[in-house]
Amino acid sequence: MSDIIQLLPDAVANQIAAGEVVQRPASAVKELVENAIDSGADKIQLLLKEAGKALIQVIDNGCGMSATDARMCFERHATSKIRKAEDLFAIRTMGFRGEAMASIAAIAQVELKTRRHEDELGSCITIEGSEVINQEACAASAGTSISVKNLFYNTPARRNFLKSNSVEMRHIIDEFQRVALAHPQIFFTLHHDGQEVYHLPAATLKQRIVHLFGNNYNQRLVPVEEDTTIIKLRGFVGKPEFARKTRGEQFFFVNNRFIRDAYLNHAVLTAFEELLPEESFPLYVLFIDIDPSKIDINVHPTKTEIKYQDEKAIYAIIRSAVKRSLGRYNITPTLDFDQENSIEHLITHKPLNEIVPPSVTFNPDFNPFANEQKNTREPREPVFQSDSNPFKTGIPQNWNTLYEISKQEDRKQEELLPAETFEINNQQVSKDSERQLFQIHNRFILSQIKSGFMLINQQAAHERILYERFLQQLQNHSGISQQSLFPQTVTLNAADFELLRELLPDIRSLGFDIREFGKNTVVVEGVPADVNTTNEHQLLEDLLEGFKNNLAILKLDKRDTLARTLARNAATKAGTKLTQEEMNLLIDQLFACQMPNLAINGKPVISTFTLNELAERFEK
Repeated sequence: MSDIIQLLPDAVANQIAAGEVVQRPASAVKELVENAIDSGADKIQLLLKEAGKALIQVIDNGCGMSATDARMCFERHATSKIRKAEDLFAIRTMGFRGEAMASIAAIAQVELKTRRHEDELGSCITIEGSEVINQEACAASAGTSISVKNLFYNTPARRNFLKSNSVEMRHIIDEFQRVALAHPQIFFTLHHDGQEVYHLPAATLKQRIVHLFGNNYNQRLVPVEEDTTIIKLRGFVGKPEFARKTRGEQFFFVNNRFIRDAYLNHAVLTAFEELLPEESFPLYVLFIDIDPSKIDINVHPTKTEIKYQDEKAIYAIIRSAVKRSLGRYNITPTLDFDQENSIEHLITHKPLNEIVPPSVTFNPDFNPFANEQKNTREPREPVFQSDSNPFKTGIPQNWNTLYEISKQEDRKQEELLPAETFEINNQQVSKDSERQLFQIHNRFILSQIKSGFMLINQQAAHERILYERFLQQLQNHSGISQQSLFPQTVTLNAADFELLRELLPDIRSLGFDIREFGKNTVVVEGVPADVNTTNEHQLLEDLLEGFKNNLAILKLDKRDTLARTLARNAATKAGTKLTQEEMNLLIDQLFACQMPNLAINGKPVISTFTLNELAERFEK
């Protein structure tokens, strides 16, 4: 039997390595921009076409490369960052594996132009699928320009797995934001299909955050700074009232390298205990400077995971530093001891002889049977003294009303089971819109049924009604728009703007009248007729935020997620007082739904209680 184990050809090995390093255009963007940073550049330009599928070009003014280095950088495991194994524990550069350029060249058509500042001529190299097509001297600007064209052109199966341009562009923006935050001293620009998306001049960290996410973030940031023998911590956290429903704006950097770490994220969240609304996540941009010998970054192909020697101490430092910053800038609740004397003020400044205790009076000669006739079962009506002070008679004043109700003739119970009924939990429920309904604490609707009564969660019921209505509108493109008297201009961050562009056809189907208006800006001229709002800007932001949150949790299709999100935002909230007509309409619309007993979060909308259950409770 012949030998069957053979060495892989370099081209195949590079394609396999590319599967680890380059999953989508955003991965290539990350590697190329990080190489530009390592070259010492203070100006980096990123140009894209078709969300990086057709072209990714990175231009920098860094140190450049010689002709030999330009050719060598495309070899596997070729790097200028390390020489021996011990160097892995002293890394402060962004890239070091020596796989990125070889992996990208294996799955794309690459053109590299580079020149060192001291050279007169530069080098130009063209590579397709790991094969060098051409290398020659050329005129070039100092620094490096690398163009990656037709990503995955020779692996069509992987190219078919790429998402739409809007989705891929959002991933690129995520990577770009992380690199731009880590290096605010570098000038960055990002152009997509000829339009400028970002123009970020060299600035401070706070200015860079504002440039990336919008001017309204200027008032949302709380500085954090801590210097210990273990780590140096600096950065910003967001004020609790501006927390969002998704984790999008949360950034940890270790030695200027973006990392994902659920353990450290938990440290920040615990510092916000009792300050955040339910299921909300704060903004934070935190930088940890630590001795490279105390960490291991060589644990993940994309270098986004790190191991620490003393992670418990780092956890405690981050938690205490964030908590102290929130308290220092008057974010956390504090006791004002100067105001505690206000309780004494109410007593000490009022003479004791003016405090009149309640008195109880009674008639010792009162006989309830004195005027009662013989053989008469109907008791004499008691007379309760009416007075503005309910404590004068010792009897609560509202007992008069209760007595008047109790002595009325019992009303005959109407049969609440017409021809059209609905079954909930094996109970026959009426659709009769004329029945008497009661609202409990402005949250639940109580209605009598033949076997007892039912309770309806008014917010969950309205969400179910709107969800099915919006879903039908999305399928039929039949949403009705209510035009705004004064159209609002809404400016979004780049990632949300790309998401809105992706969702725009479906959003218009719901009844939104929206048109693009320049860079990252839209004009809202109308909203769905079913939505009662006076703040179109907030509605649109809540819609996008809720969409991202639902999509991450439920993994549903785009239209279903959009319908759920808008239904939650537009539904009548708990605590809203409803009239009899509104309650009747709500119940009629609920019973017309396909699944009236199930809320969009999977919990019940209606609970029924039988007379037998009530009797058992009172007989205990």
